[in-house]
Amino acid sequence: MRRTVQAMLVIAIVIDLAYWTIWFSDRDVLASEHTHAYYDFENAFPLADLWLGLACLLALLALRAETRSATFWLTCAGSAGMYLFGMDFLYDVENGIFTSGGGGVVEACIVALTLVFSLTVLRFAWTRSHAVI
Repeated sequence: MRRTVQAMLVIAIVIDLAYWTIWFSDRDVLASEHTHAYYDFENAFPLADLWLGLACLLALLALRAETRSATFWLTCAGSAGMYLFGMDFLYDVENGIFTSGGGGVVEACIVALTLVFSLTVLRFAWTRSHAVI
């Protein structure tokens, strides 16, 4: 399970970097809708996603080094992911994003992956905190 969580952390970091690189270079590739309100909503996320990426990186480094701080950083990463999941999910439901075609399918996948990632990391941190030190 440890290797799975490490792989998930790497994937989360890569997706985070790729998403924002694409968003700021050609947002139409990722946008689920093309309204000013949607762009404003998405533009509110970079700092929160930066925190998630940093927490994932520090969790990954702590897990590899087998330090006591791994539990802390895993909990930070998992809880940041849950918060972002909640924000995205509620916006998407309230604004009909999930039913808006191909963009909605992509958004649903992102939201689902965020939830699975977050719950997995939190469960690992909680149930194996004695094993990550």
